[in-house]
Amino acid sequence: MNSPRRRAKLPGMDYTTLIDVPALARLIGAAHVLLVDCRFELGFPDAGRNAFLEAHIPGAVYAHLEADLSGPVGPSTGRHPLPDPARFAARLGAWGAGPETQIVAYDAANGCFAARFWWLARWVGVSRVAVLDGGLAAWSKRGGALQGSAAAPAVTAGADTRAANPASLAPTGPDRSAVVTLEELIDALAGPACRLVDARAPERYAGVVEPLDPVAGHVPKAVNHPFTRNVAADGRFRPRASLRREWLRFLAGTAPRNVIAMCGSGVTACHNLLAMEYAGLSGARLYAGSWSEWIRDPARPVARGASP
Repeated sequence: MNSPRRRAKLPGMDYTTLIDVPALARLIGAAHVLLVDCRFELGFPDAGRNAFLEAHIPGAVYAHLEADLSGPVGPSTGRHPLPDPARFAARLGAWGAGPETQIVAYDAANGCFAARFWWLARWVGVSRVAVLDGGLAAWSKRGGALQGSAAAPAVTAGADTRAANPASLAPTGPDRSAVVTLEELIDALAGPACRLVDARAPERYAGVVEPLDPVAGHVPKAVNHPFTRNVAADGRFRPRASLRREWLRFLAGTAPRNVIAMCGSGVTACHNLLAMEYAGLSGARLYAGSWSEWIRDPARPVARGASP
């Protein structure tokens, strides 16, 4: 049997932060691409998978936030612990990711769940991964094709990609320097350089409402930058220059390497990390346990009120 023919790789096809709909449409027919649908609704764990089964970008696979993008919840963890890195890398390989694959993650619109996938892929050493700017909403608005799951293939590209296996990915991670543990966060907060950035909505940060966790408020010294500030009303990211100005103003001289991102459970914090990376401000780290881990111990202090 003849080996599958390799398709030409487009010049400059390496997307490492965002990719827009026209670029993705060109890329799908010309290169090794793995599309990953990350739609999810907190509180309704089956909603994203059901939406995927109804309609998705042709050839996409589905990544469930709790089954694929998180590890088991324990008595001292947050709601979405990081998955085992070897298991996550193996899942990427089983889905068809290989050394030359361009991975594109998307969700319904604003990238809040796709950004978690983006961060995890980078964490295990995959650099050629991007988020579809505007998600499925942008794809559909531009007339992109959709398909139901009845005939959905396991992966997106040609036979050469489908033949990939976990070993073919050869990830280099996990990158332990990208993650901050609870103990490291406490130590960092004791110094003057750390800027802990909470991505939750202002009312959750302030402790006015808390729909997901048993305690309301925020970690003392944390400042609030809701991830929704990164996107426009249509769910697409703001222009790179605009994001850079906004983040430089917000950081007020703090070097990106001294920024620690958090949220409720380590998911939407990745959106802020993606926005910073897209804006050219690399080096910030993730406190993966986030608020839902912090409050596991009632002795840890809790602050309330608006961001300074």
